[in-house]
Formats: sequence, C-alpha cells, structure tokens
Amino acid sequence: MASSRSADRIMASSVVPGSAGPSSAGPSSAASADSAGCAGHPHWLALVEGSGPHAGRDLADAVHLLCSLHGRHPGLIELAAGRSPDGPARAWLSSAAEDFEHERLFLVRLAATVGPLPSTPGAAQTESGLQAQRHALETLATSERHGCALGAASALIGDWAAIRRILDRAAARAGADHRPLALPEPSSVAQVVGSVSDNLAASRALAFGAEQLLLQHRALFDLLEARSSARADY
Repeated sequence: MASSRSADRIMASSVVPGSAGPSSAGPSSAASADSAGCAGHPHWLALVEGSGPHAGRDLADAVHLLCSLHGRHPGLIELAAGRSPDGPARAWLSSAAEDFEHERLFLVRLAATVGPLPSTPGAAQTESGLQAQRHALETLATSERHGCALGAASALIGDWAAIRRILDRAAARAGADHRPLALPEPSSVAQVVGSVSDNLAASRALAFGAEQLLLQHRALFDLLEARSSARADY
C-alpha cells in the first residue's frame, strides 16, 4: 500500500538524538529551504496548481496533515525559544514564535473550514508516520546541540512561504479569509544564524537542524502524494 510505504520512510527518516551533523558548515537555512524545501517536491506543485479532478480532497488532506504537524501548541519554535539561553538567538526565536502563532491559528481554523480528513486507505500507518514526525520535530527543538534548534526553526520559517501558498489555495477554494504572510525577513534569519555560527561545531549543528527539518517536510509531501494516489485507486 502506497501510504504505508511512505509512513515507513517517514519513521526511517526521524531524527536520531546525537546524530552527527554535516561534515562542514552548510548554507543558510533560508537558502537551504529554497533548494531543498517542499517547493522542490512534485506534489507541492500539484497542490499549488490545484487543477486535478481530486484537487479539493488533496488540498484538504494537506491542510489536515500540516495541522497535525504544525498546528499544535507549543510548536517547534516555541519549544526552541523556551530552551535557548539569553542572547540574540533567544530574542529572535521569541519574536519568530509570536509571528508564527498567527500562522498556527490560521492553519487550525482552516482545518476546521475545509471539512473532514478525506477517507484514505492506510489511516493507521499515516498516524504512525505523523507521530514519528512530531517526535522528530520535538527532538530538534529540544536538542542540546548549540545551534540545532535554531537551524530547525529558521528552516521552518524559510520553508513556510511555500507551505503558505498551499494554505492560501485551500482557503480560496473554501471561501475562507486569510491575512497576508508576516514572518521574519530573510535578512533577520541570516543575521541570527550568523550570530550563532561562530565556530565549526555550531555551524554544523545549525546545518543539521535545518536539513532535518526540511527532510521531515519532504517526507510529509511523500506521504501526501502517496495518500492522493491511494484515494485515486480506492
């Protein structure tokens, strides 16, 4: 079953505490999101275009699964801010958490507006995969590696613009109001990342956190794509 295989891939890609990071410092989290984020996934384009015969169900499915991952409170950024020591990183995380709270509430309201989660084979496997992803995000947010949580949070901010395009598409179909996206500017992301990446260990932790967050997002879109295919065959 397609959705079962995708759930297995998600659990296999979950973060292992203490995993080694990249061998060298990676690009900024914003740049990583541009090249490795969900916008590079073929199912993202299908959802944004929303032109297929099952576009409504696919968009509703995306909203519900995204809400399962990012609609809970406290989320990744709040957890990271709460554990960050005083300094530029904590100040940025606290501000980013306030901004992202508007996105979280929009996502929760939208999930209630688009209707129920579309019936799809492999529901138990989907929930197992989502649970593994939530655990992975919590692991990143509470990591003791200096820079890891910030890398994940900044990658989430960087990748959210692409996710928001899907949410806006779903909101338009459902006739729901939505406010303009208002998250930290890329310049502020680059500035705070630069303030923390003052040594090789921190740079590696930043890159690791960002890469793992983007990996989880792409795994989620693998699952959404598999669920769409499973519904077409259902």
